[in-house]
Amino acid sequence: MARASYHQGPARSLWLVVAATAIGATGIWAMHFIAMLGFTIPGQRITYNVPITIASMLIVVAVVGAGMFIVGFGDDRPWRILAGGVIVGLGVTIMQYLGKAAMVMPDSTSYSPPLFLLSVLIAIVAGTAALWIGRWVRGTGATAAAALVMGVAVSGMHYTGVAALRVQAGPMPGAPVAPGVTADSFLLPLLLGITLVSFVLAVMTSVAPTEDEIREDAEFRTRLGSLQRR
Repeated sequence: MARASYHQGPARSLWLVVAATAIGATGIWAMHFIAMLGFTIPGQRITYNVPITIASMLIVVAVVGAGMFIVGFGDDRPWRILAGGVIVGLGVTIMQYLGKAAMVMPDSTSYSPPLFLLSVLIAIVAGTAALWIGRWVRGTGATAAAALVMGVAVSGMHYTGVAALRVQAGPMPGAPVAPGVTADSFLLPLLLGITLVSFVLAVMTSVAPTEDEIREDAEFRTRLGSLQRR
């Protein structure tokens, strides 16, 4: 996202898409789903509806991307970051609870309203922080600290949502029995997918010019243009 700010047009769009994939898929969604694989109910077998699970990932990537484009192609006014953060937060919330809806089990579920609302608030704060961090934070130390803050915020939002979950014995009236796969069936493709996407993103970032190199090149072109005009 930092690199996107030094580009214009299609190049900026490309970096924003890369950032949305990194944050939305390999960051937020992967953390959420791996944590969901650790969710158990004694004596119950939990499986996962595949289309709903995949839809939750696509939604969070798309919504994180929308928030980034609002900020990435706008000025630095605070309302843009806040608007983008609200969109990202609501998208993360939809992903979170859609992922829970993907659970297939012989029980009915409900949610605690106060904890549900708290999870939404945490998601919006985390989304706003992510956009602000990507827009302003520079340097290795600051980036590491920002990553730690984001990790705690996203994990906190997830487990607040889990704490809001209430499970009652017996299926919900009229609820269809959807097919699902076990957590173990998801684990290998999930780990391979995360590894592959992370590798591709790391290669793209490492071979691309750094922020300092982009800035120095822009300054050189400006000086060269001034000399040519003389």
